[in-house]
Amino acid sequence: MLSDRRELRLPDGRMLSLSWAAISDVGLVRAVNEDSMVARPAIFAVADGMGGHSAGDFASQTVAKRLEEIAAPVVLEQEHIESALALATEDILCVGEFTLRGVGTTVTGMALSTRDGEPCWMVFNIGDSRCYLATNEDPVRLTIDHSLVQEMVDSGMISADEAEHHPDSNVITRAVGFELNPKPDYGYVTLVAGSRFLICTDGLTKELADSEIGSVLSRALDAEEAAARLVDMALARQGRDNITAVVVDIDDIAAPE
Repeated sequence: MLSDRRELRLPDGRMLSLSWAAISDVGLVRAVNEDSMVARPAIFAVADGMGGHSAGDFASQTVAKRLEEIAAPVVLEQEHIESALALATEDILCVGEFTLRGVGTTVTGMALSTRDGEPCWMVFNIGDSRCYLATNEDPVRLTIDHSLVQEMVDSGMISADEAEHHPDSNVITRAVGFELNPKPDYGYVTLVAGSRFLICTDGLTKELADSEIGSVLSRALDAEEAAARLVDMALARQGRDNITAVVVDIDDIAAPE
């Protein structure tokens, strides 16, 4: 598990106190962990590789590496994210040429940004990894899956509950790689002291319902306890896929001195 605490000075002079924990587990079925994660100011993200063993592993690691390279500035914008993903796509194409199925990865994360001059979180997403905001025991899902079953839900063909157990639930419609131009969806969330976020791969959400995730997020004392308990619960179910969870807490936002 990776965990840390940090204070960052926001553009408006306020001090932002963050704590976080990140954990990734191969699960009980897979031989290789194709998940990767980023957990450092001012960006937190997960990536779930596809393409089989070393190919999917390489794809997710490449995205994580390119995102880490832009983590130094306190404030990031959409062009920073898209530039990093474009470089990752070029890296992935070098490996994809040698595989029949192609190589790709999901990526979901959040970075400190600004909106109308105000500091905020910028949430970005490609694929079916997810970002949640904890609110009591009913978490708010901040991302929409780019998947076949999500399109079926949107069209009214199946319900959201049916989508979680549908045989095609692993078919995604957007990814980084596969010779595609990666275009994330974006959302913005106001900075609020006491907020808790979860970024995770589908190895967690395929095993735990949103209500179970919300219960852990709302009751855990700190980010380390929340991340560890979520992964342990997913392993106790079946652990059919790699499991990665990054929990980020906004501990305090202090006024300028």
